[in-house]
Amino acid sequence: MFPRSIESVPSHVQSSVEIALDQAISSSNAEALVGIDEVQKSLNRSRASVYRYTNTDPRNLNPPFNPRKLNPEYRSDQKDPLLFHPNEVARFAKDVLRIKEVTVEVLNSPSTATQQMLGAILDELRGIRSHLEGLEELPSDLASRRDRQDRPAA
Repeated sequence: MFPRSIESVPSHVQSSVEIALDQAISSSNAEALVGIDEVQKSLNRSRASVYRYTNTDPRNLNPPFNPRKLNPEYRSDQKDPLLFHPNEVARFAKDVLRIKEVTVEVLNSPSTATQQMLGAILDELRGIRSHLEGLEELPSDLASRRDRQDRPAA
């Protein structure tokens, strides 16, 4: 999922990094966050070195921003996994590790059954809207429409 741009070059000679992520399905989570494994693969570093680079403190759950470290996103509990914004990983790779070419690429995730159902609902709502907009006279007062005699009683 996270391709390394230079496969056979040792990490100390690496000159570019690609960070690819699947786009979040939820519209409230517009930016997808990456975990330690994805950071490790994209930076071509060991898991231990990624933890060494990370701005953490056992006494402080969310330490202040440190420009020389890889800063994780806000956590509400010590047991929450470390998650990183892709732009923060790119900043760290460029500014601290001095990697020249850094690319952040957001990939669309494959369509799921939920996305297909939401698309069908959206199409249905658009059809209803176009039908309602096509009506010549919209009822302004439902009580006046209730007394109509041109339709049979139920």
